[in-house]
Amino acid sequence: MESTLIVSHSEKSVAVFRDILRSFSQGQLTAVNSAGAARRLLLEQEFDLVIINAPLQDESGESLSLHAASKGFGQVILVVSCELFDEVSAATEDYGIITVAKPMNKSLFWSALKLAKAAQSKLAAMRAENSRLARQLEDMRLVNRAKGVLISRLNMSEPEAHKYIERQAMDLRLTKRAVAENILTSAGGQYED
Repeated sequence: MESTLIVSHSEKSVAVFRDILRSFSQGQLTAVNSAGAARRLLLEQEFDLVIINAPLQDESGESLSLHAASKGFGQVILVVSCELFDEVSAATEDYGIITVAKPMNKSLFWSALKLAKAAQSKLAAMRAENSRLARQLEDMRLVNRAKGVLISRLNMSEPEAHKYIERQAMDLRLTKRAVAENILTSAGGQYED
């Protein structure tokens, strides 16, 4: 994890988290002591991991954890008292927030960090796949628009237009998308969806 935000009103807790995190990753560590300061930072930048040691000076921490989880693709670990663990965990787990009960030992927190890293890796892979599929869909739209131009301007059938684009891509060693863009550009861009 490249960047971590620690939110805790206790300097001792911040030191413990920093110590554990230094052996876990070499990324940037930022610490603040209130939910308000954390919210301001979350407006300015994204963090791979947000650790909230509840309660905070200005709120319980649950609301901040929900806010942080909604901000991006980073992971959130919320550390709460043992008495509140079941209630808070039930309220936050649907948002992907990892809840850890106090008193917390190093191995339990280490496990939570490993879980957060695994979840972040899974999300990153899903984002990459989503981008790839979106690009593929856009490519298909452009090719279909180019086919429409060939059909209307050159009176080709749909299979002929498809074959023409494939042949041009092969002959010119271009992608079908590049051929489609060339066709649309030469048509004057007047064939918009």
